[in-house]
Amino acid sequence: MPEENRSTLTEFVLSGFPGLHPQYEGLASAVLFLVYFFTMIANATVLFLFVTDRSLHKPMYYIILNLSACDILFSTTTLPKIISKYWFQSKTISFTACFVQMFFVHYLGTVNSYILFQMALDRYLAICRPLRYTLVFKTSTVLTLSVTAWVVAMGVPLMMVIRAYPLPYCASNIVSNCYCDHIGITSLACTDRAAYSIPAFVLAMIMLLGPLAFIIFSYSCIIFAVLKIANVQGRLKTLSTCSAQLIIISLYYFPRCFVYLASNIGITFSADLRIVIIMLYSIAPPMINPLIYCLRTKDMRESLQKLICRAISQKVQISVISK
Repeated sequence: MPEENRSTLTEFVLSGFPGLHPQYEGLASAVLFLVYFFTMIANATVLFLFVTDRSLHKPMYYIILNLSACDILFSTTTLPKIISKYWFQSKTISFTACFVQMFFVHYLGTVNSYILFQMALDRYLAICRPLRYTLVFKTSTVLTLSVTAWVVAMGVPLMMVIRAYPLPYCASNIVSNCYCDHIGITSLACTDRAAYSIPAFVLAMIMLLGPLAFIIFSYSCIIFAVLKIANVQGRLKTLSTCSAQLIIISLYYFPRCFVYLASNIGITFSADLRIVIIMLYSIAPPMINPLIYCLRTKDMRESLQKLICRAISQKVQISVISK
């Protein structure tokens, strides 16, 4: 496109849910706000339990601590803006803010993937290499892996933003999503998108599927190890230690891989369905993860029960004193 026909965009408009009738926008914002509020409270509870209960200071719970922190940051990056769109009719986001949001969306998604890799490594060592578990998977090891994940994960998202930011955006400024992401933004550029989207897609798949490949390998080994256990009760007990992680991994990877692949191999479906799927894998795991930890992990369940009992006891004592 000739240079004189190009206009410089100063802001983008988030489409949100295109098929949503205006009369339901208030309801949509209320639902999204409740999801965000519950996500914050649930993950903050996990952080509080970890800080106040030293029995949770184990390698696995350090991983859960990182996942909760990542979930809080990801939800805070994505939800407030779309809530304000429907609640206050604030539909626009500045050009720079959109790219900042894009960076954090992909950065935190990558960190999340690395944390799930650590979870799979924990279960693999605990079940397939139990004699080496305490020697290899120490707190110092988890902290080193966690810091590495938070640092290394910056590379690809930063490259994606640096390459996408200077592109000429001269057509529509409507982002077909509830937040700014690489596919939604670069599709608005009035230039050949392939030179930017294909390398970004390949790198994103490496960052996403690399950990997933190890996760599949580790759980395959775990299944074979479990099948060697003669006692049926022993098999079920061993598998129960993996159930929480399998649920979390499924919620994170399956819909995400489907959308990424569909967007790059030509599978078409309605914009509404695409955005609903994106929002489900974006907002559901951060909200559900804390419930899974507290219901499926014994130590955290017991810690939560103690916290509730202490709160009830203190309330009773205050009530008695006031009388």
